[in-house]
Amino acid sequence: MILVYDGQCGFCVRTARWIAARLPADARVEPWQALNLEKLGLSEQEARAAVWWIEGHGTSTRRARGAEAIGRSLLSAGRVWKPAGLLISRPPLLWLARPIYALVAANRHRLGGRGTASS
Repeated sequence: MILVYDGQCGFCVRTARWIAARLPADARVEPWQALNLEKLGLSEQEARAAVWWIEGHGTSTRRARGAEAIGRSLLSAGRVWKPAGLLISRPPLLWLARPIYALVAANRHRLGGRGTASS
């Protein structure tokens, strides 16, 4: 399991760190800039556009982007976050989560945050 995010976006870095602190030890949270995107089946354009949650390998790989990726990461975090992940990952709340994610993603540079993934 890996959550792929934009390591040059302060808001994204802050959010990724929050999620990473809640995920199980076998999950990774990495900036796309530090990854072999081709190996993950992603283009740079896809990685720039949205956060991604990737599970499995080879033909059994499952990918989710944007709101679905956030929902799946919360599902994987378990405990109190699992219900939130379940709600975000399925209609009808998913229908609301998608445009909200798109709005946040389009304005993430305005949402602040400190530095890059390495800071």
